[in-house]
Amino acid sequence: MAASYCEAAALNPIHRPFHDLEHGYPIRENSLLFERLVLEINQAGLSWLTVLRKRENFRRAFAGYDLHSIARFEDKDQLRLMADAGIIRNRLKIAAVIANARQFLALAAEYGSFAGWLDAHHPSDLSHWCKLFKTTFRFTGGEIVNEFLMGVGYLPGAHIPTCPVYRQVLALKPPWATLACHR
Repeated sequence: MAASYCEAAALNPIHRPFHDLEHGYPIRENSLLFERLVLEINQAGLSWLTVLRKRENFRRAFAGYDLHSIARFEDKDQLRLMADAGIIRNRLKIAAVIANARQFLALAAEYGSFAGWLDAHHPSDLSHWCKLFKTTFRFTGGEIVNEFLMGVGYLPGAHIPTCPVYRQVLALKPPWATLACHR
């Protein structure tokens, strides 16, 4: 058994591209940040491999992560999503995606972008982030928040220092690397 995601991903053709090209890299675009939150929410209780296998289905089902489109989803859209075998059909997760799209748009309007909202609260420790997400979004427990923030560059830990991708991510100056204790 691999000791880290870095080691495990190297052995898996589905995990490897995500690990090597996306995991831990800083993200600024609203739709990409939202996609990552949606994937993390849907991973709750399941394997990351399951979510990665369904990734394109999520993209299709949720209008290419167009936040304005998702924010307009109605009951009929929730019913359509509940019938879509290509995604994870969990009523609470689907409702959270729609509600969170509306919240993303509100925060982006107030802060210029969702990354602007994240920046306004950075640096924060995981405990603070968890409280903030819990009061701001739906279906965002501690593990979801931790994985989301690591995955988009706001918390360290996405890669072990001996992983070749670690240096690539570090060169992009993710927000966590701006902290003196991580330089």
